[in-house]
Amino acid sequence: MAGAGEPALGAGRDRVNGRRRTVPTDLAALAAGVTPATVRKWASRGKLTRYGRPGRAEYDLEELRILAGNAAANRAHS
Repeated sequence: MAGAGEPALGAGRDRVNGRRRTVPTDLAALAAGVTPATVRKWASRGKLTRYGRPGRAEYDLEELRILAGNAAANRAHS
C-alpha cells in the first residue's frame, strides 16, 4: 500500500536511488500531454500530488503517467 504522498499504482517504477522523479509544471504538462493549467487543476482537485517549495511546484512523473493514462481512457469511453 502506498504511503502519504505516494502514488498508489506503479510506485517506485520511475525512481532514481529510491527518490521520486519530479519535474516543474511546464515539463509535467508536456509529459502528460496537457496544458500547465490542467496540471495545476489536477493538483488543486487532489488528483495529483504537488511537491516542491512555495512558488516552485513540481510533480512526480510516475503519478502523472498514471493520471494522464486514466484521463485518456476516460476520454476514449466518452
